[in-house]
Amino acid sequence: MTTPDYLTLLFYLVGLFVISTVSAKRTTNQSDMFSAARKSPWWVSGLSGFMTMFSAATFVVWGGIAYELGLVAVAINTCYGIAALLAGYFVAGRWNRLNISTPAEFVRLRFGKTGLHFFTWIMLFKRILGVSVSLYALSKLLVALIPLDLNWAIILFGSIVILYTMQGGLWAVLMTDVLQFIVLTVLVFMVAVLMIGSVENPATFFTTVPDSFFSPTADKYGWFFLCGWVTIHFFMIGAEWAFVQRFLSVRSPKDARKSAYLFGILYLVTPLFWLLPPLLYRGEVSGADKEQAYILAAQSVLPPGALGLMIAAMFSATASMVSSQLNVFAGVLTNDFFKALVQPNASDRTLVLVGRIFTCVLGTLLVATAIIVPQLGGAEKLIVTINNLLVVPLYAPALWGLFSRKIGIREMVIVILVSFSVGAVLRFGLAGNPWIVEGDTLYALATYLADNTKTVEVLVGVLLPVAMLFAFELLKKEHDKVGSEVVRLMSEPAKPDLEQSTTQFDPFPVQMVVTSVLILGGWMFLLGLWQDESRTVLMVFAFVLLFLGVALRAWLVRRLRPLTTSSDAE
Repeated sequence: MTTPDYLTLLFYLVGLFVISTVSAKRTTNQSDMFSAARKSPWWVSGLSGFMTMFSAATFVVWGGIAYELGLVAVAINTCYGIAALLAGYFVAGRWNRLNISTPAEFVRLRFGKTGLHFFTWIMLFKRILGVSVSLYALSKLLVALIPLDLNWAIILFGSIVILYTMQGGLWAVLMTDVLQFIVLTVLVFMVAVLMIGSVENPATFFTTVPDSFFSPTADKYGWFFLCGWVTIHFFMIGAEWAFVQRFLSVRSPKDARKSAYLFGILYLVTPLFWLLPPLLYRGEVSGADKEQAYILAAQSVLPPGALGLMIAAMFSATASMVSSQLNVFAGVLTNDFFKALVQPNASDRTLVLVGRIFTCVLGTLLVATAIIVPQLGGAEKLIVTINNLLVVPLYAPALWGLFSRKIGIREMVIVILVSFSVGAVLRFGLAGNPWIVEGDTLYALATYLADNTKTVEVLVGVLLPVAMLFAFELLKKEHDKVGSEVVRLMSEPAKPDLEQSTTQFDPFPVQMVVTSVLILGGWMFLLGLWQDESRTVLMVFAFVLLFLGVALRAWLVRRLRPLTTSSDAE
């Protein structure tokens, strides 16, 4: 890391707090804090959902798979796109039609207060575990480049995300996600272009990599796994609260579907683009640590200053996931626990304050969990497996309840507990169990389970809970007594004021994008003036960004002119 790199990273972090401060001015009540007052443009919601799927694991795990196995990593990530398109078509609009403030409100209406408590605490436990591993992975990756103790890195990076989420609410999360999307796209594109330029002889590359490098399937990542991956992420994107929150934050069901479609299309077309660096790096260096392949590829081609932006992009990926989870669970605890159970008549000012306190508390818990991850000794894989085994059993009953009146709290509890228990026994009780030795009755089964972990996760974590829900749907004759309010909300026409608001234009998101693009272009221009190395590349990217920013600014001025004229006439 050079001086320009440190200045770039510092400059980026300051930018996050500036956006948070500006967004805080729009956060005056709990609706602003947790659902952006249902005024988020569909493209902002879509980009935010796209970024929420990113984390440090995107670079470490998928970059490592791309380096080791090739295009199978691209195929796995396009599954997200297919899942998002399906969620947009079947689910997104239905969520928006409910006209609720938080996803937990649906759980309370559909499954009762018992269902809300059961679902919320399991969901919170799951997400704290999963996100803490991402925060730990990010810090572990960056301390290799920044001279900082691992625990202090976790505290520093976690505190930054907590502060801007606490200050600006969902608007801050949405707008920083857009900034992070811009930075990530620019830097990954720069690395990809420079990596392509560094390949001197394409023919040599094709002879260097393994023969299976260009196959969409490999090893344990076969077609069965890919189908299961689509199914898992259909339920995740369709029912996980961070994504549902995006569907609730836009103005209409149509906008909710469009946001999911944008998310899906981006994941269909971009995986090859942002996985190119580790793919091409395999042709240059065949013995590198696969988990460091992405950052090593970036280091090999990026000029000073731009590496700081690459670190910022990696931070952005995890920051987006962390901030989304903090905001959505702070909203649940504020609206569906504090307001519903403690102070029903609380003022908007009180609810915003309580929401910020919950954000801080949850963030502190997250940081503390991330710090103890390495002390558990290999617990990262354990936690990730637990996460995978819980995804469909947890989300499928909730999503099923959006369409069917037969699934109630009893069925939800049965599906979650049975699926997770069976999965835990097979994955941890039998697979790899040192007490089972060759010759034992269970040895053959334990060996199969250990050699086919991904298949087991799909069978137990996907097919079993879905099969149980189908069985309940067919065998249960009466409707669940709870949930009539959801049926009423779904049958009501959309509120007139929400439909009319689709014609209103809010310039704030576009203004933030224009400002971010112009500042990023200007900073890259300064970096180009600062140094001789790769000056041409930096200048080209700088001028492209400046041109794009000016063009967007001109469009915004033309878009606002009729509104200004109309206002003056009145």
